Amino acid sequence: MTDQLALSPIPRAGGAARPRLARWRERSILPGFGLSIGITLTYLGLIVILPLAALAIRPWELGLSGVWQTLTEDRVAAALKLSFSLSAYAALLNAPLGLLIAWVLVRYEFPGRRVLDALVDLPFALPTAVAGIALTAIYAPNGPMGELAAKVGLKTAYSPIGIFIALVFIGLPFVVRALQPVMQDLDREVEEAAHTLGASDWQRTIHVILPTLAPALISGVTLAFARAVGEYGSVVFIAGNMPMKTEIAPLLIVIKLEQYDYAAAAAVGLAMVFISFGALILINTAQLFLARRGRA
Repeated sequence: MTDQLALSPIPRAGGAARPRLARWRERSILPGFGLSIGITLTYLGLIVILPLAALAIRPWELGLSGVWQTLTEDRVAAALKLSFSLSAYAALLNAPLGLLIAWVLVRYEFPGRRVLDALVDLPFALPTAVAGIALTAIYAPNGPMGELAAKVGLKTAYSPIGIFIALVFIGLPFVVRALQPVMQDLDREVEEAAHTLGASDWQRTIHVILPTLAPALISGVTLAFARAVGEYGSVVFIAGNMPMKTEIAPLLIVIKLEQYDYAAAAAVGLAMVFISFGALILINTAQLFLARRGRA
């Protein structure tokens, strides 16, 4: 017993017996860990967690049966289906469009390239209401594009097609901006090596370029989908807002708020949060799988 006591380490100031967090803070290159983590947690609590907690609590004023009855109404189900389905379709269409535009902007030099690059950010700069009015003026039955579509039997404005066009418009910049930095850092020597080994243009695209761009492409599509699900201003003008046909979920939430039905509005919002969260988990899982496969 005496030998064990003699051999056991004696805790000293600054020694190994100090708390692990204190020793980690001493090794940290950046100072101010306590202050920075405190500000971070406070910000997340006030801006993210607190509103989500309020959204999660408010619908249960109706009770479980009331929440279920609200979400299973034909009008609510139709609005949720319309918003999420068109948002997914618009994000999927933005994938090849954004890939093509980003490729042109990064790989080619031509007059007006900087102007075209700036135009990509136009949906970011325009207020959403202005974008909605502009799209409605263009795709309305008496607008230039609306008249052309009507000649082939398509109704653009005041229909799901008009909503789809608006969601493609606001989501495209997310895909382009997510891909551009990755394309700029893409090692062209790998492409040249594949060409030297006899790979065709199609094979280089499928087996060399796309696997490298896949995580960024999925990230951009995810952002476009998330933005489209909650979009209101640019859609409400071109949609026509006909219940069961062209009424989106964000508009239905606003309508219920105007009717002072706050619990029902929160129930619809909570459903949108759960559906969006589930979709994002699936997308992020696919992105992580592709990233690990690319590293392997």
